[in-house]
Amino acid sequence: MLEVQVGEHFEEQMLLTPVEIAAFARLCGDFNPLHYDEAYARQTRFGGIIASGPHVTARMMGLTATYFSKKGAMLGLEFDFHFHKPVKAGETITIVWEVIQAEPKASLQGVIVSLEGRVRDDAGRVLMKASGKILLTDRL
Repeated sequence: MLEVQVGEHFEEQMLLTPVEIAAFARLCGDFNPLHYDEAYARQTRFGGIIASGPHVTARMMGLTATYFSKKGAMLGLEFDFHFHKPVKAGETITIVWEVIQAEPKASLQGVIVSLEGRVRDDAGRVLMKASGKILLTDRL
């Protein structure tokens, strides 16, 4: 039986450097200078380099895949992200996910897991909110 409990949570803390931010932005085709040009970014309301949206969302989705693949075969079904504040280069962030529902689904031979997520900075400010659903099964 697949073990997933409502209230279960998992998290990861990370620091995104300017070099990592620029490399990821290039890889995903995001050439906004906010992600690689310090002189440009310093003149904006953000005051410096910020991570691209796909960078932070990819890390959030990657954390769910890493966590649940230790419990069984995992497949992402849907994710929704809401950006509140930017993730600045050199800022340590914490990604937290919590299981809010775990519904057995016999036709899929698994459990549909509903999640709520947050990204917070060191001061506890919420930078992003997310929700998601995954399928956890013995096999895909």
